[in-house]
Amino acid sequence: MRKKYKNIDFSILTCTILLIIIGLISLYSTTLNSNFEELKKQVIWILVSIPIMIVVIKVDYSLIAKFSPFFYGVTIILLVIVLFTSAINGASSWFQIGGFSFQPGEFGKIAFILLLSYILEKIQSNSSKNINKIKNLALILVIVAIPIGLIIMQPDYGTAFAYLSATILMLFVAGIDKKYILIAALLIAIILPLMYFFVLPEHAKNRINVYLNPNIDPRGAGYNIIQSKLAIGAR
Repeated sequence: MRKKYKNIDFSILTCTILLIIIGLISLYSTTLNSNFEELKKQVIWILVSIPIMIVVIKVDYSLIAKFSPFFYGVTIILLVIVLFTSAINGASSWFQIGGFSFQPGEFGKIAFILLLSYILEKIQSNSSKNINKIKNLALILVIVAIPIGLIIMQPDYGTAFAYLSATILMLFVAGIDKKYILIAALLIAIILPLMYFFVLPEHAKNRINVYLNPNIDPRGAGYNIIQSKLAIGAR
């Protein structure tokens, strides 16, 4: 029994449990006037996730990684199908099943990271420098571009940025040449302002503006941020 769990990072598990507890307490306090609907949904998801977590822990990671292309393929199919669903808050990124909803882009993060780590391992099996070969970088770019492109089409720029951030961090840990990191940083510095002015819809711009300066909408979108600062300052 001990051998099965010896590789578990209990510090991460402890932090996860603490975050769950804090989240449930926060939901309890904020759903007092709504019959605890969101709290109930969160509790159900936690109860569903626990047996899944136990099963995943018991299965050898290398076996899961071998199936990562399949999981990735299912994710891509779901990301295509979700584009034809009804928009929620301006984005077609949710599946509604009965009283529940789920976002394939969120589940896809796991499949995406699994496949990318699997591919990186295969690429570097002979030499760690193989990561810097153009054909290998092109393969990684295709794997990354497909889900990010589909998520942008929803549009869900926050989730797309999460995929991009995960890719950059994984490539950095894999030992990609620093020149590619500098080129990527330069491209991002050029593309981000262009996206803000010519691509992002108004509601996305407003979120960024309010985040940077909540006082521009103190009674609306910036209210929670301002109240949070006041609560922290009062302690």
